[in-house]
Amino acid sequence: MVSFGAVVSSVAILAVCAISAAPLAQAQFETRANFSVNAPAFSLVVGDFNRDGTLDMAEVNLSADLEVMLGNGDGTFRLGTTYALPANAFYAATASLRNNGILDLVVGAVNADDVYVLLGNGDGTFQSPAPYPTTAAPAVILLGDFTGDGKIDVLAAEEHNTQGGFCGCVEVLPGKGDGTFGPPITTTVPYGITGYSIASGDFNNDGKLDVAVGGGLSSTNQIDILLGNGNGTFTSDGFYSVGGPIGNIATGYFTGNKKKIDLAVTNELALGVLLGNGNGTFQSAAYYDTYFPTWVIAEDFSGDGKTDLAASNGGIPPTDPPGVSVFNGNGSGTFQAGVFYPVGSEEGGDFVAAGDFNGDGKPDLVVVNEVNGIITTLLNTGVVSFSPTTPVNFKKQAVGTTSAPQTVTLTNTGTTELKIQSMKASAAFAMTSTCGTRVAPGANCTISATFSPTKQGAKQGTISIVDNASSKPQVIELLGTGD
Repeated sequence: MVSFGAVVSSVAILAVCAISAAPLAQAQFETRANFSVNAPAFSLVVGDFNRDGTLDMAEVNLSADLEVMLGNGDGTFRLGTTYALPANAFYAATASLRNNGILDLVVGAVNADDVYVLLGNGDGTFQSPAPYPTTAAPAVILLGDFTGDGKIDVLAAEEHNTQGGFCGCVEVLPGKGDGTFGPPITTTVPYGITGYSIASGDFNNDGKLDVAVGGGLSSTNQIDILLGNGNGTFTSDGFYSVGGPIGNIATGYFTGNKKKIDLAVTNELALGVLLGNGNGTFQSAAYYDTYFPTWVIAEDFSGDGKTDLAASNGGIPPTDPPGVSVFNGNGSGTFQAGVFYPVGSEEGGDFVAAGDFNGDGKPDLVVVNEVNGIITTLLNTGVVSFSPTTPVNFKKQAVGTTSAPQTVTLTNTGTTELKIQSMKASAAFAMTSTCGTRVAPGANCTISATFSPTKQGAKQGTISIVDNASSKPQVIELLGTGD
């Protein structure tokens, strides 16, 4: 298994794609919030668990807990209910298993031979975990209709069981449509499994879900393709080298061709892209340089109709801070160089997910730090670029005095004029700006903020900007401490 917290030495990339293309609009991301969970988090899943129209999150941590965090609609979250799991887990998935519009949760165990199902109550709470036996520990899972009956099944990649036996297999637990599941259907993966990476899609366009599995026993540096038979079993269709130990696999239509599903993979050394041929086979991987990529997702972040990629970066401060790199898609299956957004000063950057957390119609990012249990949300500001992208952090300031100003540069990266309706700072902070009411395409302006604490202690605030680039206010997070 890839150790996301491990220190990785600098390794030369086998090949780095240099893309010669006209610059495209690049989505910009601004840190909105950093919040702690009860234990170091490993991953999370996004969904509207309480059906209020705002996305929520459920994170799986390394203390056998599942914590629900309810969205506030502005990119921040509040802690909901915590559920004790019978065993440690790495990943969770969500879907309406009963087809009633209420999201349920499925969690795969790491040190037990079980899948756990938590049925949702529709109000942000869940029923107690119900176990379903598997042959070995289902460390990573997917949800989908792998048996062709229109009901959601669980797919698990498994290696060793708790009795020391070896499975080296993928298993499908067939769903009954009522939130319960039948006994597992087992397919042994050629050479076994040592990686914990799976992704699904109809790779050969036969109407049946196929699976890409990361890390065969003979080589942890490959992706095995398993073509679905439509009955919960799979047939091996070869493997593809990806140049390093696999973190995870994402699927998408990188060329825009809806008949050809493509793959993106993190391999600790670079981000690899394998373009699909539409018949279950894939082209050789092309590599994009980024530091220690741990997880990758595919989404149209820039709103241009072309699929982009976002990869979390497991940093080792101070030289390599943790964060997330966004690769803008060219629509041809190639990608521009990654733009890096830092998410903290401590080691981490282990998992990334996307969702519209502030309701402005743009996909935002959330990054998980396994080391210290910090979850960071980054809001997609569209064509408004801020530099620095991280929160403005003032040094300790004596109560009753005003700090020296700190400056943020705002750039309009779009092709039309940016119209600013208002710009204001919250209490204890003040701001001035050279932006005025209009910023021309490609132009920039400065925003200066000061901190004037009225009492001792930490203070958090924002500069809120209302403009025509977003239906919701853009924010610059401000941090300070009164002394």
